[in-house]
Amino acid sequence: MKVRCVRNRKLVLGKVAIQERIWAVPQAVPGSAHGYKYSFALIVDGECVLRYDNERGKGDHRHFRNRESAYAFVSLEKLMDDFQAEVQRILQEVKP
Repeated sequence: MKVRCVRNRKLVLGKVAIQERIWAVPQAVPGSAHGYKYSFALIVDGECVLRYDNERGKGDHRHFRNRESAYAFVSLEKLMDDFQAEVQRILQEVKP
């Protein structure tokens, strides 16, 4: 199996940008236990406020401002739901 793009979406609304990228990969990224490589980001005023990714060797994790924490990957659907819920919460707080 080759690497296959599952989702590549970028939405820009004024000072807010949301980027979602998912690839199906033939082998799990080192540190993850599933066949996906992903990177989701919320950027407000040019600053990456929130990011979910599974960087090689780090496994599934999230960044909120300057803090990094583990993320328990269950499924792509749950990942997208978790990211979108957090985006909505953050945008209500910052009101860009």
